[in-house]
Amino acid sequence: MGHRMIRVLVGVLILGAASCAWAENWPQFRGPHRDGISRETGLYRSWPEAGPKLLWSVPLGPGYAGPAVYDGWVYVNDYDEKTNEWMVRCLSLKDGQERWRFRERKRIRPNHLITRTVPAVDGQYVFSLDPKCVLHCLDAASGKQLWEKNLPKEYHSRIPPWYAGQCPLVEETRMLIATGGDALVVALDKPTGKEIWRTPNPKKWQMSHASLMPAELGGVRQYVYCTLRGLQGIAADDGRLLWYHPAKFNLAVAPSPLPIGDDLVFMTSLYNADSLMIRVTRDGDQFQTKQLFRMPPSYWNSEIHTPILYENHLFAVGKKRRGLFTCLDLNGKIVWDSNRRASFGLGSYLLADGMFFVLEGRTGMLRLLEANTKEYRELAHAQVLSGHDVWAPMALSDGKLVLRDVTKMVCIEVGPSSEQASR
Repeated sequence: MGHRMIRVLVGVLILGAASCAWAENWPQFRGPHRDGISRETGLYRSWPEAGPKLLWSVPLGPGYAGPAVYDGWVYVNDYDEKTNEWMVRCLSLKDGQERWRFRERKRIRPNHLITRTVPAVDGQYVFSLDPKCVLHCLDAASGKQLWEKNLPKEYHSRIPPWYAGQCPLVEETRMLIATGGDALVVALDKPTGKEIWRTPNPKKWQMSHASLMPAELGGVRQYVYCTLRGLQGIAADDGRLLWYHPAKFNLAVAPSPLPIGDDLVFMTSLYNADSLMIRVTRDGDQFQTKQLFRMPPSYWNSEIHTPILYENHLFAVGKKRRGLFTCLDLNGKIVWDSNRRASFGLGSYLLADGMFFVLEGRTGMLRLLEANTKEYRELAHAQVLSGHDVWAPMALSDGKLVLRDVTKMVCIEVGPSSEQASR
């Protein structure tokens, strides 16, 4: 395991030992570091019998689109079936009141619901990929559209089955999206949408539901992506394709690749595809990949969500055996699972302050688990949502957890706010 990973893990442990509450933005898919982990501390380790305090609830159109949170504002993609309008909405994290709503008339028929993607926000811009693969840049304060790119028209991107599921990646001076088609990945100037670089795509690999994941492998900053044909590493400085590891995924790829340390990448997927761990090494300007192990889906795989790395272990909801929350070591061995104690279906999860927040995808029950590499240990549970297919990713900011089912989004208090802590 590389030195960089050890430093990151030590930093997480130090932060977890702090007792004061502080606010951190959740600006995009999987949070500020794209790893599914919030660095907020001082969160509650038990809940009242009635569950965490409900701060607000707002109705949403049918979908799985999760929220992003930036400086006290919640951004979420939505769809109005009555008016046939695709929307991006901005709500107050404090009380759920709507600040603005961007609308675009676009007829989208339900195809296992409609919305799926999480916006990316930097405080000035909001980047959102709609179900038909049109990329929108909005002003974060007003919701005014600044530019858009129709990826099927400009790059010959193919709309994935069940619509777009990829979440844009935002950085300090640019944003990135995997277009597929004429380019594999493009980096765009945030204010104008002008192309900074593109990754050539001679084999015309198409967009998947996976999202780009930042990594530093072999000492080179890059982005890891997964298509139906395998894994790719793209150079951050100029977009060149650094390496490709062939693998076969069936019909759709929903989880994203998980970089581990400075030389490993883990990938899992659905539809009877194997999970695999590869090692990426560098020799001069050349990269090589080597498969370390494969796991057949009969043993373990994740259908929708990307695992979380914690203390050199992988944590995720497995598809087999009724959706058990599972801890695996980095050799792919199952250390423990939730067994008969809880079944999570296709529910989402995030890690904060040494605890996992895990949703039951079939019921909307939220369970609070100790982050533990030895055994399954539940701290609390509460019925916070309802209905079927509670699959959307969650967001945590300023002691508030924002989560949704297929008809509404709620905000619950899971820790003191930074304002409360400073009193």
